[in-house]
Amino acid sequence: MSFMYNPFPYDDPQAVNRPKLSEEVINSVVSGTSNVADHLAAEISERVGQKQGALVVALEGYISAEFAQLVNLIAQRMQLRGIPMTAIPFAACYKSTEELDALAHELLEYDTVKDSVKLFGKVFQGGYEGLVDPAKVDALEERISKAATQSAAEVIIVYGNGCALRQLRAHYDLIGYLDVTPKESILRARRGHFANIGDQSPKPVKELIRRCYYIDFESAVRLRGDLIKSRAIDFYLMTDHAEDYQLMPGKAFRELAETLVRYPFRCKPVYIEGVWGGTYVKKLRHLPDTMRNCAWVFDLIPMEVSLVVETGKTQVEFPYFTFIQHVDELLMGADCVRKFKGYFPIRFNYDDSFHSNGNMSIQVHSGHDYNVENYNEFGRQDESYYVVVTGHEAKTYLGFNEGINPQEFIDLAKKSEKDFSPIDYQKYINHVVSRPGIQMMIPAGTIHSSGRNQVVLEIGCLTIGSYTYKMYDYLRADLDGVPRPIHTYHGERVLKQNRTTSWVNQNIVQQPRKVRGGEGWAEYVLGEHDLLYFSLRRLEFEKEIEDDTAGVFHVLVLVDGERVMIQSVEHPERYFIQNYMDMVVVPANMGKYVIKNLGHQPVYMHKTRLKDGFVHDDPHQLPND
Repeated sequence: MSFMYNPFPYDDPQAVNRPKLSEEVINSVVSGTSNVADHLAAEISERVGQKQGALVVALEGYISAEFAQLVNLIAQRMQLRGIPMTAIPFAACYKSTEELDALAHELLEYDTVKDSVKLFGKVFQGGYEGLVDPAKVDALEERISKAATQSAAEVIIVYGNGCALRQLRAHYDLIGYLDVTPKESILRARRGHFANIGDQSPKPVKELIRRCYYIDFESAVRLRGDLIKSRAIDFYLMTDHAEDYQLMPGKAFRELAETLVRYPFRCKPVYIEGVWGGTYVKKLRHLPDTMRNCAWVFDLIPMEVSLVVETGKTQVEFPYFTFIQHVDELLMGADCVRKFKGYFPIRFNYDDSFHSNGNMSIQVHSGHDYNVENYNEFGRQDESYYVVVTGHEAKTYLGFNEGINPQEFIDLAKKSEKDFSPIDYQKYINHVVSRPGIQMMIPAGTIHSSGRNQVVLEIGCLTIGSYTYKMYDYLRADLDGVPRPIHTYHGERVLKQNRTTSWVNQNIVQQPRKVRGGEGWAEYVLGEHDLLYFSLRRLEFEKEIEDDTAGVFHVLVLVDGERVMIQSVEHPERYFIQNYMDMVVVPANMGKYVIKNLGHQPVYMHKTRLKDGFVHDDPHQLPND
């Protein structure tokens, strides 16, 4: 699992959802940036004539949203109508660059002993309110309040990240929200299209992105969620493509989301190259030849992926988390929303080292208390691997070998971090022979690595950041030619040295346990443990199998088989056709559903759900944490 620092600029055309939408929703979509500007200008002009005083409009948006183009297009149209318009950039209300840099310095790690490449930080909890100068916001409020009560028929547009915060919201007659998918935001950062909040020019790209993850993105997510919950968005704009903005009225977009959440659905993947990246998914999904390899496949990293929905003859795309903020309880269930504060609590991706040049790094992740205290995080970073595909000599490294001194390995790793001396890692690190169908749980604190020549389905807990501490990486340089960072400072502090071969075999590599079955079908528990809040299972069947969400979402991955249909029992018109290795979410509200085999061979379906009793888990009482 990694921050999405460098997504490959490829749009997968296959991940399209086709719920049956009303004609009103389909017809509400306005496509094309010029047409969107026409539509907004017409709406604004009509409302100007309906009130006394200035009409005040807010254009809010996600980080990297490009407001100037739309504001300029609306201004041109207002001038043609003879309506005076004033545009006010909200950026003037931020604290000074020096003040914001000081705030960031308190949150982001700059000690290169602890964090050699400045990756980690603390999640900012203050929202935009903590990034603005209160006196400047007060002055803006007074200005727009006075204008709104004057007799002049004019338009005032306040635009920029944070302009729709609660203090100002009551003064706006219309609010438009310019959303951007997470992948496009990162690509814009790499193209130099924007700077961090309050900065006059962009920082170096890795510094800019780190601050986005811990401060800017998180502030934008909180405000967007507040606007959604209060139903304050009049117009929702999808703005990934400069010449092809799309607009929907807020009410119509809510209806779209509330329709989609009653279907099984698939997110649009993000693909990332890596030094140990393989070739299996690249060939399977026909990724571009220009990709060197594909190491990470973010099929369902909740904060990083998007959704594509067919709306008549067009398609719309929006962030998955925007969708979650609209339909959280229908999607996840009320208990899940309360427990995980509205965040989708499990993340899914593939790690592809098939026919690659080496293993993933030897690494470890941190637990609940360490993450909360050091990073202001939501909790643990547990993981798990389900082996989907293997080649010759494939293995997975998990825990320490019996009879060795783990501290000796740690000392060698610390030495290697400084002088690049090699380590006989196989002397110290236990391995499991990989074969398709093996499920390995990786609770925080367990040393591990996915070996070369396999594809694993990685499933883990929610964290905003990626707390992956590389203990040894075979002295490799990354794709940019720079030696890969090692994190022994944190790794030493979170490693569980007692997790040896016997502990691994007794606890986290379990034999499948049958929980139900019938003629031609069965469900097995592959992995459950007190240290993990999710349950890992497999459905096996020849023709079909029924299941029931019972108020808890399921995530299904077709790990062996050709094609299936996932279909609601009560509403059979609500279905999704799933292909090999697709990841599909079955929302909590669906209830009973059936999976039908559309191919010729038996089906093996990996299933993840929250564990029974997850609402009662106390992270402070977990054993061996």
